[in-house]
Amino acid sequence: MSSSKSATGGLAARYASALFDLAESEKSIDAVTSDLNQLSNMIADSGDLNRLLRSPVITREDKGRAMAALAEKASFNDLTRRFICVVADNNRLFVVADMIAAFRKILASYRGEATAEVVSATKLSDNQLKALTDQLKKAVGSKVAVDASVDPELLGGLVVKVGSRMVDSSLRTKLQQLRLAMIGIG
Repeated sequence: MSSSKSATGGLAARYASALFDLAESEKSIDAVTSDLNQLSNMIADSGDLNRLLRSPVITREDKGRAMAALAEKASFNDLTRRFICVVADNNRLFVVADMIAAFRKILASYRGEATAEVVSATKLSDNQLKALTDQLKKAVGSKVAVDASVDPELLGGLVVKVGSRMVDSSLRTKLQQLRLAMIGIG
């Protein structure tokens, strides 16, 4: 793991932990979780929002104003709004997606759930997500919180990681395996 990746992971974990502690003390874990899920979906669905979060050209103040307006328009909980403002003020919006993922891991642990990271080629429908969650619950033997993301380069299929176990049924991996097998034949 690169040092910059672990540095941003540690940063994300610290912010997520602080947010979780505040949400727990204010008894607003469910509201904050809902807001973060909504924000995560917005980030996944909007290239413009992604560029805003990551652009070094846009000033901290402009990012802060944009994120405050977004939080207001989305009717986020007051704690979530304050959190987004602090993250923007500290010029850490480029790590907000990692903060959400870290918050979800803390929440899953708090609720006694296993966390499953699921990557698919296209966004999973609600029915697909529910069916996958049910299957994972049977396989793992406990509640499962699914953290779904999209990687169009997979071409098809899924990559599912629960703890140290990973199942890669992506079309990309199958094609790579076939290519390697063909090289061995020739």
